[in-house]
Amino acid sequence: MQQPRKSLTRNRHRAEYKGVSALACYRPAATFLRFREPQALKDTYKKQGRGGSPWGLRPSTFGLPSLRTLRPFPSPAPDPAHYILASLHRYFATSLLPYSVRRGLPRACYTVPPMARQRLGQHFLADLHWREEIARAIRVSPHSTVPLPKDDAHCWIEIGSGHGEMTQHLLATGTPVHAVELDPAFLPGLGHLAKQFPNLTIVPGDILEADVAAIAAGRRLRIYGNLPYYITSPILHHLFTFADFIDEIHIVIQTEVARRLAAQPATRDYGYLSVVTQFYTRPEFVFEIPREAFEPPPEVASALVTLRLPGERAKLSLNDASRFLDFVKLCFSQKRKTLINNLRSLAKPDRVREVLASLNLRPDARAEQIPVAQLAALQAQLAGS
Repeated sequence: MQQPRKSLTRNRHRAEYKGVSALACYRPAATFLRFREPQALKDTYKKQGRGGSPWGLRPSTFGLPSLRTLRPFPSPAPDPAHYILASLHRYFATSLLPYSVRRGLPRACYTVPPMARQRLGQHFLADLHWREEIARAIRVSPHSTVPLPKDDAHCWIEIGSGHGEMTQHLLATGTPVHAVELDPAFLPGLGHLAKQFPNLTIVPGDILEADVAAIAAGRRLRIYGNLPYYITSPILHHLFTFADFIDEIHIVIQTEVARRLAAQPATRDYGYLSVVTQFYTRPEFVFEIPREAFEPPPEVASALVTLRLPGERAKLSLNDASRFLDFVKLCFSQKRKTLINNLRSLAKPDRVREVLASLNLRPDARAEQIPVAQLAALQAQLAGS
């Protein structure tokens, strides 16, 4: 006996509770991609009263089927989360169709926020608790132990503002905030935020090509960024070229890299990046952030690092910082080899051995054992010879 229409209507109403459309409870992927399950699965679905489909949908051609081809879910109704996932599935399934097919379909009644782009290394800080923890650590939260004083001498630059997860925390300080964003998908949302906060300026473009000093327009800089892991080092090197204009850098990066920035000599993590960072800044490993705090979750753990300027450079009398950094790179060119071997292209082994002795260093010393100040003294003496 055919099911009465009122039963179909009743089940459809059951599917519409909490404001979720009944159309979302039918299987969209099969509708638009003509997906066919194995026959064994179809038989299982039929036994369960789902019309040969896990979504209660009979095979159909492209386009939404009429209500006569739809079968309601068996009681009880599924969880609303299933409807939402089905709706998103339908959205992306139809976006893959040619325009000639898509133009005949009804317009979606929902919008999807910009998704993370894998090629840009985007992982958004979605957890509200960790946003507040970071805001307290960088002293932009009213709950910070020592909040930043309000003045007209500083401004913030945020690298990769995304959806504005941390932008509003920075704006709450009242100081000018310059949001540097490469992905054009986020610019409209940031534009709406700028209408609410007159101290927000949107800077479209790549931070690696940005003139940080020009953006600051005479103000001292504080910088925050949730950096893409694969370009952390290039971004830091670019920022260090503007070290004279920066007071603080707060970055969320891969934990492994964070430990390298703050590593001490004679430890496993101490290397070239450690020396460069400590030459320009005074790094502090603040805390680790779990993978689950991000959307989508990265494959590795993250950490917040604070870099305060100036670093060791202020204590050293170096005429050419770039030449010193080239020397450091040569010292670490083969990390496990001694300095005498790594510096053969620069000085004879006997000369290197003599300079090491004058600095109270062993002749078999390696670069990973020497702090920044002694590396600077070593370079100065070898350059003088």
